[in-house]
Amino acid sequence: MTLIKSISGIRGTIGGRPGEGLSPMDIVKFTAAFVRLIGKNGKKNPLVVVGRDARVSGQMVNQLVCGTLQSMGAHVIDIGLSTTPTVEVAVPALKADAGIILTASHNPGQWNALKLLNQKGEFISAKEGEWLLEVAEKEDFAFVEVEKIGRYELQDGWIEKHIQMVLDLPVVDRKAIEAADFSVALDAVNSTGGIAIPRLLEALGVKKIHKLYCEPNGLFPHNPEPLPAHLTDLSNLIKQEKVDVGFVVDPDVDRLAIVDEHGDMFGEEYTLVAVADYILGSTPGNTVSNLSSTRALADVTRKHGQEYEAAAVGEVNVVEKMKEKNAVIGGEGNGGVIYPALHYGRDALVGVAVFLTLLAKRKLACSELRKTYPQYFMSKNKIQLDVKTDVDAILARVADLYKNEKVTTIDGVKIDFADGWVHLRKSNTEPIIRVYAEGATQKEADLFAQKMLDVVAKI
Repeated sequence: MTLIKSISGIRGTIGGRPGEGLSPMDIVKFTAAFVRLIGKNGKKNPLVVVGRDARVSGQMVNQLVCGTLQSMGAHVIDIGLSTTPTVEVAVPALKADAGIILTASHNPGQWNALKLLNQKGEFISAKEGEWLLEVAEKEDFAFVEVEKIGRYELQDGWIEKHIQMVLDLPVVDRKAIEAADFSVALDAVNSTGGIAIPRLLEALGVKKIHKLYCEPNGLFPHNPEPLPAHLTDLSNLIKQEKVDVGFVVDPDVDRLAIVDEHGDMFGEEYTLVAVADYILGSTPGNTVSNLSSTRALADVTRKHGQEYEAAAVGEVNVVEKMKEKNAVIGGEGNGGVIYPALHYGRDALVGVAVFLTLLAKRKLACSELRKTYPQYFMSKNKIQLDVKTDVDAILARVADLYKNEKVTTIDGVKIDFADGWVHLRKSNTEPIIRVYAEGATQKEADLFAQKMLDVVAKI
């Protein structure tokens, strides 16, 4: 059993003893602490929006969370089966004080989590997260008396409202998409993407939709992380049905992967690159991604005469940097598109709509569009360490060894070379160093990574 308490939320495996997995007692404790955090601004009866993905444990976790919120005096609007970005747009639209998304994102089915949002529908800050964890640890909260129990309301229709918000974006061209007469395939891993994405495609004028694993029953047919090894069924469907493009979303629909007409991956790193290319063509401005994302976004940004900036890994860090740099588009190389004209959160619905608009207007096959972008390859590795190892000292030594190169230390150590880069980050949950590398070929990326593995081994 596993329970991971981080600044952005609480995630763990369902079952086990309290403190070992995501048990009912842990769910209650952290939800109660969250209400205390919301109440720091003096709000005695905060309004909280709750939504969930389709995991088997979702209904049980939802009942515990909503009941706990009420028992702390909070009023609840439960929008039911939903997506992470849908909850994020619902919070400010409902003028709520906070939101909770019940999803473990790309984790397997035995996991669930509480993702915590502020009144803007954005993830709470690191400082707020630390305060919440301390309150939860001390169980420094009290439940209200019976006459002060919060209200509960179930609201339907928020996925449709979210879709309409996407359709209303000036960068989305429904007429162009409809005229292109695309044939589209979708793998929604039997979660809420199976509700949201087909409805979005229909609203965009797509008539030929091939649905795979779109029943929101939470029974994931394969590992839900959208990686090539997990998507063979979709690839085969695309080839059999001669589909123009395939989309893959994770269980909470904040990440988007694309598969071309040959059944080959467009490249999860390139979801953001393609979307940014289209956005920058009509809206000049800066871009942001995290340090572990492809260099292609910087290349495309400079092609449009704009500036690119890198942030520490983590959505909250990317959003912070986007606001600081007034970025018009940003996100993460895991297929996470953040378009602030709608909201500051990763949103696969926005990604689908903008990508189809781009594909329709360029009048290129998906594979041909991919060839128009700089070609890079990644290598992802990890170094297992002894629990007593001073990881910070190792990273500091690596930074010193490469001080004559461009070195960034806002999140581990990233070394930028002329023809590639290597990024070393320590894990917050286990004694390992993650090593990401990128080069112009897979061989070059692997060599960058191996060289760094050898350097750390010597240290």
